Formats: sequence, structure tokens, C-alpha cells
Amino acid sequence: MGFLHSQESLSTLQWALRGLLGYLFLLFIAKLLGQRTISQLRLSDFIVSLVLGNIIAHPLSDEKLGMQGAIITTSVVAVLYVISTLASIKINPFRRFFEPSPVSLIINGQILNNGLATARITVETLLSELRKNKVTDIQKVASALWEPGGTISVFFKSDLEPLTPFDISLHKKPAYLQKVIIKEGQIDFSVLRETGKNEKWLKDKIYLKAKADIEKVFLATIGDEDDIHIVLKS
Repeated sequence: MGFLHSQESLSTLQWALRGLLGYLFLLFIAKLLGQRTISQLRLSDFIVSLVLGNIIAHPLSDEKLGMQGAIITTSVVAVLYVISTLASIKINPFRRFFEPSPVSLIINGQILNNGLATARITVETLLSELRKNKVTDIQKVASALWEPGGTISVFFKSDLEPLTPFDISLHKKPAYLQKVIIKEGQIDFSVLRETGKNEKWLKDKIYLKAKADIEKVFLATIGDEDDIHIVLKS
């Protein structure tokens, strides 16, 4: 375990072991902290990401720096992050600090200059975000909010909202997720059991629909009312 400590020089194998340990350790820390995309990073997430990257990078590139200190420091930062996250859930002042309330940018078609100043964005940025939400006329917007994650939520005026099946009393069948029941000639028996069918039923269904054996099926999915979609191997 000498590669963990400060040394005048490291062999190729020791450098590789440092890289492997650093990678596995960061994977563990990332799993502990949870996953977010860059656009979803909160203030504390952003700070922790910068700190962890800086701490672990130095001993991976400088043989005179041991890894023990970096591992201990990273662990402390990760524990503090978890504590602050739990505190933001349980304690209101922490929640307001780490996850502030949304900022109103538009109300009833009127842009709020105070909201733009609070969110620190320009009118051009606001218009760009509105275009991404397919908004061409600000007068149609009942409310637009700048979210803590840096995105804009847009709500149209009620008389401009698109109709839904509920609005016209149209009853639709519930959505049913297509599940893969055969992949590359192999049956997924857990999915088959969920359907309440057996292997013979599946083989007969495949042959009836595709005139092929299961071994020749590249992909088959099953949906509502036992409807099967089949893609044969080329």
C-alpha cells in the first residue's frame, strides 16, 4: 500500500493503482451524494463538486502528495454534505438558504424587472428560455418562474391551455408500458410470469404472428391485451 503515501517517485503500477483507487473512491462518493445533472445542481452541490474534484486531483498527479489525506478530507466533505442535505429537509432556515423560493419573472403577461434583477438574468435570456418553452407571445403567459435549478417554469393563461381528454369528458384507456419479453432469442421469464402466460402460449403466439421460432426473434415486446410486437433477426 506504499502508493498511498508521499514518495519521491512512483512506478507505473503505483500510478495506475492511485488512479484506480481514486476512480473507485469517487464512484462511491458520487453514489453516496446522489445523482444530479449539471442544470439541477443546487448551491451546495456545486460547491461540493468543485471541492471534491480539487481535493482528489492533486494526489493523482503529484507523487509527493499522499492519498490518505485526500481520502479523509473527501470523506469529511461528503459527510458534511449529507448532514446539510438532511438539515435542509428538516429545518426551514437551511431549506430556504440552500433551496430558495422561485422568483416571479412574468405575471399576467407583464415582465417584472425586480424579478429579473433578483434572478440576475437579462430580458434576452428570459426570451430565449421562453422560446425553448415554445412561447411566442408573452401576453399568453399567466406566470413564469425562475426555479432554483436555473430553469424557467411557464404557465399559460387558463383560456389558452390546450384541451385535454378530461376537458371534453373523453375516457381514454390507461397507458401500458411495453415490456421486452424476448431479446436475441432469449425469453425473459419474469415478464412472462407477469402476463400469467406460459412458454407454450408465447411460442404459439410468435409462430402465429411471425411464422418463426423464438430463436429467430431479435426483439419482442408485449403490451396491453397481450399484443406482441416482433422484430426478427436479419
